[in-house]
Amino acid sequence: MCGRFAFFSPHEAVSRLFGVPDAPAVEPRYNIAPTQSVAAVREAGEPAGRELAMLYWGLVPSWAKERSIGARMINARAETLAEKPSFRVGFRRRRCLVLADGYYEWQRSGGRKQPFFIRLASGEPFAMAAIWERWTDRASGEALESCAIVTTAAAASVTQIHDRMPVILPPASHPQWLDTRSQAVETLEPLLQPCHAPLLTCHPVSLRVNNARNQGADLIEPVEQAEPLQPGEGFGF
Repeated sequence: MCGRFAFFSPHEAVSRLFGVPDAPAVEPRYNIAPTQSVAAVREAGEPAGRELAMLYWGLVPSWAKERSIGARMINARAETLAEKPSFRVGFRRRRCLVLADGYYEWQRSGGRKQPFFIRLASGEPFAMAAIWERWTDRASGEALESCAIVTTAAAASVTQIHDRMPVILPPASHPQWLDTRSQAVETLEPLLQPCHAPLLTCHPVSLRVNNARNQGADLIEPVEQAEPLQPGEGFGF
């Protein structure tokens, strides 16, 4: 799964790697959690082209009665994406790229979980396959755009940490994923593969990342060994 990630690359990297020259600057964040906003690239149609949008992380289907359902749908499994009622329309018609510099995963060791930071060995930001929806609150009329990150089986290099990972799309696949004029499932499903293992690197990080209130570049720094759990550093949003 993907339950926490970081995105801190500068505006120039977004423009260069994801083709959004007029993208607004995004505040660097080192501990992005579900129900928060995430930076996503999607097609805005002609003549605008691609745009950078801030989406609520946790998919709220258009038919949902309330937005709280989104907290339970932060991820969408690639294997069932075309079948699940909550995801299948977005898979065909509303696809986007959620931007990240790395994501966190937890490895169980005895009675505790050690967080790891997983990123590209190149150090560059990457795009996670995602789908998005637009929902309107029937009471207030307020509109909400939300998303879910697509996950798949983990690459060999990170299976010892967790058996799932986000789908990291290579740049060559970005145009096909974003082009929602194509809705053929059989051409999209082959894109949803684990990242090529040698492209990834990972290292253990501080238990401070367990609490989403904690921020800062120190969260992605390697630690030598597992730390004692301090008060207030259990999982929290």
